[in-house]
Amino acid sequence: MRLLPQLFANNRAWAAQQTRGDPQFFERLCAIQRPDHLWIGCADSRVPANEIVGLAPGELFVHRNVANIVRPDDRNCLSVVQYAVDVLRISHIIVCGHYRCGGIQAAFGPATTEPLEGWIAHVRAVRAAHAAELDALPDDAARWQRLCELNVTAQVRIVCGLAPVVQAWERGQPLAVHGWIYDLKDGLLRDLEVSVGTAPA
Repeated sequence: MRLLPQLFANNRAWAAQQTRGDPQFFERLCAIQRPDHLWIGCADSRVPANEIVGLAPGELFVHRNVANIVRPDDRNCLSVVQYAVDVLRISHIIVCGHYRCGGIQAAFGPATTEPLEGWIAHVRAVRAAHAAELDALPDDAARWQRLCELNVTAQVRIVCGLAPVVQAWERGQPLAVHGWIYDLKDGLLRDLEVSVGTAPA
């Protein structure tokens, strides 16, 4: 018996719709991918990377995890960055967080179990580094929102120190790293103005 039949039905409907609108859609999709952007975002199901920036499949290389964290010891993330920079020759790396992120909220709560606690520890470290600023805010909601932003900024700094990124800049490869935040309330992205590097617009 096929499991999750609704998802298979949805897939067939989606594939048929794509073909009706563009008979060569899948033929083009099978060609070598040439995205110009790497998106490092949260795994939250409410933040569909391609859709919120209006890009089609094949136009955005994506890595997602809880709270859009970039850890120098995360071989998965590092492999994605290396492949994006060295093989795909992308011009932009976008670290995108979002307001009302559960992973960020967890950094304000008690310790949880592993492996999640070890992951959230990186957000807790960002919180601790900005404790005075966060404590000065009027309420928990404001602190949560601000930590979402601070976490993005911290991850941008980490991306800028990764070997594939540093080496790309050393060889003169056009590459920019950006920090953005997505607001679930209105569906809009906001630039946190922490971009580093240069690349074509």
